[in-house]
Amino acid sequence: MADDTRRVLIIAYYFPPLGLSGVQRTVKFAKYLGRYGWTPTVLTVEPGGYYAFDESLLREVEEVGVRIVRAASVDLNRLFKKKGVVRMPGEFTRKVAGAVGDFFFIPDTKIGWKKRALAAGIALCAETRFDAILATAPPQTDFLVGMELKRRTGIPLLLDYRDAWLEYPFKTWPTPIHLWLHRRLEREVIHASNGIVTTHRRIKESLLRRNRALNYHDVAIVSQGYDSEDFEGAVRRAGAAGRMRIVHAGTFYGRRSPEVLLRAVHNVLAAQPDFRSRFDIRFVGAQRKQDLRLVKKLGLESVVTFEGYLEHRACVHLMRSTDVLWYVIDNDMQSPGKLYEYFATGRPILASMVEGYTRQEIVESGGGMCVPLLDVPSHERALLELLARFDQGTLPSVPSSFSDRFDRFRLTGSMARQLESLLNHDRAEIRRVDEDRS
Repeated sequence: MADDTRRVLIIAYYFPPLGLSGVQRTVKFAKYLGRYGWTPTVLTVEPGGYYAFDESLLREVEEVGVRIVRAASVDLNRLFKKKGVVRMPGEFTRKVAGAVGDFFFIPDTKIGWKKRALAAGIALCAETRFDAILATAPPQTDFLVGMELKRRTGIPLLLDYRDAWLEYPFKTWPTPIHLWLHRRLEREVIHASNGIVTTHRRIKESLLRRNRALNYHDVAIVSQGYDSEDFEGAVRRAGAAGRMRIVHAGTFYGRRSPEVLLRAVHNVLAAQPDFRSRFDIRFVGAQRKQDLRLVKKLGLESVVTFEGYLEHRACVHLMRSTDVLWYVIDNDMQSPGKLYEYFATGRPILASMVEGYTRQEIVESGGGMCVPLLDVPSHERALLELLARFDQGTLPSVPSSFSDRFDRFRLTGSMARQLESLLNHDRAEIRRVDEDRS
C-alpha cells in the first residue's frame, strides 16, 4: 500500500523550551497539523540562554509525537549567554545590541545557525519524503534556510511572515547598502517560494506593494490566535474586596512600556488617595530593572505586582481570572498573539495604541476601550470609567461569536489548506508554482 501521509518540515529557530509569545504560533501549528493529515517535523536550534523558559510548551508537541531535530548555532546568543534563564536587558542595552547586530549581521544575528541548519535539513530530506517546507520568521535566517533547501531538494516552500521583514518596527538600517541588501534578499526568498502566509493585513499590503510580481492571491492571511485547550479549567473571578485587577501579559521594549499606565495610576491616586485600595495591577513576563525602579519612584509598590514569567497555561488562567486586561502596541505592523488570547478570555481590554488595523479589530470585538499610546490624561479618564463600571457590574466583554474565529485549531486548518495548495490534486506530484516569477 502506498504511503499516503503528507509530511512538512517546519523551520523555526524560535521554539520551546524558549518561552514568550513568538513561539506559540509555531507550537500550535505543529500540535494540530496532524489532525489535518500533515505530519510535522520541526528543525530548530539547540537550547541556550532564554529570557523565558517554558517546558510546558515543549511538552505539548512532544505529547502528540512531533519530531524535533536541533542543530547547533554559533550566533552571539549562544557564545555569550549561559543556558537557562537570563535577565532581560534594559532598554539602552537592547538598543545598542540591536544596532550592533543590524550593522554586522545580515539578515540577523541568527545567521550563524544557517550552515548547520541547512546541513541538518538536507539530511532530513534525504531520509524522509517531505511534501512541503514551512519556514517561519523572524528570524529571517529561517527563510534563507528554507530557500536553500527548496533549491537543493525541489520541495515546495511556504513562507510564514509572523512579522514584516523590511517594515519590522525594531529593525534599523545602518546604511543604504544594508537596506538594499535586505531588499535583495527578500526578493530572492519570495521568488524562490511557492506560497506566502502573513499574520496581519498590513504585512500583506506591504509585500504586494513592494513585489509587483505577486498578486493578491499569492499572499494569504492566517492570523494569530489562541488555543482553546489552554483555557480548560480557567474560570472568571469575582471582584475581590472592591479591588479592580488589571493584568498585562507580555514583554516590554521600545515604546511598548508600562510607563504610561503607571503614570496615569499615580495621577489618579494623587487626586483621589482613597482609590489606592481599589487597584490591583499585575505584570506577567520577563522583568526589567527600569520598570521596577519606576514603580518605586511613583510610590506604587502596594498597587503593582510583577509576577515574572509564568508557564503559558498559568498565564492564561490569570488572564481569565482578571477584571481588565491591558494591551499596549506602538505600531500597526505587528499583531502579537497575546491580543487574541485576550479576546478568548472574554474580559474587557484597555488598549494603549496607535491608529490602524489592530485598533479596528479591538473596537470590533465590542470589549475594548482604546486610548492614544502616550496620552496620560486619556489613560486617567479610562481608568476612572473602568472603575465606575467595575463597581456597577457593567464592564464590557468580548463575545465568543467574535473570538471563535481565532481558535488555533481552526487556524491550523487554514494553514493546512495553504500547504495543500502546493500539491497536485492527485497527491502524487509536487506542483512547481510560479517558478518563473521575477
